[in-house]
Amino acid sequence: MASCLDKILTFVIHLKSMGLIKFIFSKTFIYQLLLAIVALVILIFLGLQWLKVSTNHQEYIEVPDLKKFDLEIVEKKLNEMDLRFEILDSASYNPDFPPYSVIEHIPKAGTNVKSQRKIYLTLNPSDYAKVQLPELLINRTLRQVEPSLKSIGLQVGEIIETPYFAKDIVLHLLHDGDTLSPGDYITKTSVIDIVISDGSLDFGEEVSPAIEVDHEQDLEELLENLENE
Repeated sequence: MASCLDKILTFVIHLKSMGLIKFIFSKTFIYQLLLAIVALVILIFLGLQWLKVSTNHQEYIEVPDLKKFDLEIVEKKLNEMDLRFEILDSASYNPDFPPYSVIEHIPKAGTNVKSQRKIYLTLNPSDYAKVQLPELLINRTLRQVEPSLKSIGLQVGEIIETPYFAKDIVLHLLHDGDTLSPGDYITKTSVIDIVISDGSLDFGEEVSPAIEVDHEQDLEELLENLENE
């Protein structure tokens, strides 16, 4: 320890006596500089070798294309490749993909990853989500009801006219021949047929029993809806 301190002290005294500029161009400085560079190169080389061993440097796994594959097949394939996975929330139903198959995954196909990397999967639901029929569709005008149905993802099918007092008033909503009521749940993109009045009856004229039973709103309320149109 004392010998090391003596060398450092001698070096400092030597530096003062020669001057900084003169010392920089001296053999002693160049020799010390070369030793420092060699030591730095050796340290960098050893560090890179340790990094290569500890992180499997340059050993990658290419992510396969998992789209349209069933989850069971995807799980088996990723396990064989020493990769993990996590299922994200299901996306909106896509009819171009089988139910419960992979729609998208991150990282994407062709990406190089390390072993045990987690692949995030987005699955296709089994069908479109269900939507609830809003209130106040019956005894409204066709012009009011059509946009309301389309806004929640339903399709308007056949427009069926039936005898009633006012014209173009919605009397029934039908799906596959079944009558729907406000508040019912139905699969998104379903086709809804609309039964409307044709305006052929005069006020006071007898109404079809089917219409009379299915609609409890009285004529006064119907007229009020028309005035608000």
